[in-house]
Amino acid sequence: MKFLELKLHPPVVLCITLVSTYLCNRYFSVILFPGAFQDSYIYFASVGVFIALAGIWQFRQAKTTLDPHKPHNTNHLVSTGIYGFTRNPMYLGMALVLLAAILKLGSPLGLMNLPIFVLYLTYFQIKPEERAIEKRFGEEYNRYKAKVRRWL
Repeated sequence: MKFLELKLHPPVVLCITLVSTYLCNRYFSVILFPGAFQDSYIYFASVGVFIALAGIWQFRQAKTTLDPHKPHNTNHLVSTGIYGFTRNPMYLGMALVLLAAILKLGSPLGLMNLPIFVLYLTYFQIKPEERAIEKRFGEEYNRYKAKVRRWL
């Protein structure tokens, strides 16, 4: 399955998963979450957008690549700020936005999309990125990986 590595941009994967979540709700509509819990979607969406933007901002400040298909072009290892809590804030932010959509729609089948999204990104995006970054930064990256979790 190596042929799937670094093929789809993560925002495209998010859009596909959001559409799938919507279709699950549209064609297999069963409300899973009670109203008050369902209304918490705005919190998850807001936190997700904030976390993702914080990651983007830090990459911009470090003047390093944002292109997820070219991790070998990374010229700085960003390990402070939001990157001190999670190695993948942009992907974590996307996962929280997906969770917000799942909560808003309330579809139990849509709920299956979250682990699919996380697993897809982990195996076909994050792990290949990690190999390239480890090759580029060596022991410095290994120390960072030992301190900071992949997702949270």
